[in-house]
Amino acid sequence: MGGHSHWATTKRHKMAVDAKRGKIFTKIIREITVAARMGGGDPNGNPRLRLAIIKAKEQNMPQDNIKRAIQKGTGELPGQTIEEIAYEGFGPGGVAMMIECMTDNRNRTLPEIRHLVAKYGGSLGEAGCVGWMFEKKGYIVVDRSKADEEKLMNLVLEAGGEDLRIDGNRYEVISELSAFEAVKRALEQQSIPTILSEMSMIPKNSVKLEGKDAEQMVHLMEALEDHDDVQKVWANFDIADEVMEQVAAG
Repeated sequence: MGGHSHWATTKRHKMAVDAKRGKIFTKIIREITVAARMGGGDPNGNPRLRLAIIKAKEQNMPQDNIKRAIQKGTGELPGQTIEEIAYEGFGPGGVAMMIECMTDNRNRTLPEIRHLVAKYGGSLGEAGCVGWMFEKKGYIVVDRSKADEEKLMNLVLEAGGEDLRIDGNRYEVISELSAFEAVKRALEQQSIPTILSEMSMIPKNSVKLEGKDAEQMVHLMEALEDHDDVQKVWANFDIADEVMEQVAAG
């Protein structure tokens, strides 16, 4: 798995800074608006919206902000037309990348993303060039010190989960999308804290990076996630924890 849980752990250090700058709010509001537009404004019947609202509450977003974002999505309030775009390409060392964006101007977003990827030794490709290397799954990361492996495995499987993997000092819980919420709820009921829970693009294999390639990959991930139009970045890199933390801290 490599890049998934490692990056999730590393980027937590940036969350407080990003929150102050409003970037997290902006991205969550866009997700809520698009989710409401695609699946309706009732979170009980719209799993994507329900998850976005949970993330908003985790960041202490005011209820009024959430309500307005939903109303813009359903058309009850006027707002900019936000569209989803996915870009595919390669990072340093041949890493496969999928970049999910939400934008009100794709003519602005594409050249900016292309420039960022090229700046750090990568390139965008045609649609479908790397998509086959990923599978859409429910993905939850748990600190190994917070749960017993056997108990967690039984809990996950009973809730309909697919797999429990060990990656360093983390557990990775994998599920089909249809079982994601049930697995998440099962962990919550047992008071097992999670580092990350999301519907994710899981890579089928990984590319180990070291040296300059690893450094460029971390900087590229940071640059992309810092871009206002980028919602999520998936990549199949495998970089040692200490290297990733060292680069991110520097």
